[in-house]
Amino acid sequence: MGITLDTGALIAVERRSRRMAIILHEATADRVVITVPAAVVAEWSRVSSRARDGILAMFDVEPLSARLAELTGEALAAVPGATVVDAVVMVSAALRGDVVYTSDERDLSRLRDARFPTTRVLRI
Repeated sequence: MGITLDTGALIAVERRSRRMAIILHEATADRVVITVPAAVVAEWSRVSSRARDGILAMFDVEPLSARLAELTGEALAAVPGATVVDAVVMVSAALRGDVVYTSDERDLSRLRDARFPTTRVLRI
């Protein structure tokens, strides 16, 4: 089991959130793989940041494969109003059995409840 981060979690890393620092420290100590889907990087990159390269170097950035895109579309069809990035995060995490860290627990929980009941969604 690993960790998948959404955009809010990356923002928390960038802002040096104490809670995110603890999560990352414990994950690193336990050699837990931390994944950030490429769609999250796209959303997060809308605002320039000098720290971006250093932050991304800490994580595995997962490309958007055709399979991930197809499963994302299926999740979007099941949850009206869900965003592409949120659906990518949930599909990505579910495929690996990851825990998701987010600042948007409500929206990701809707996706979990509809399509990914075994994926844990935790608020940062």
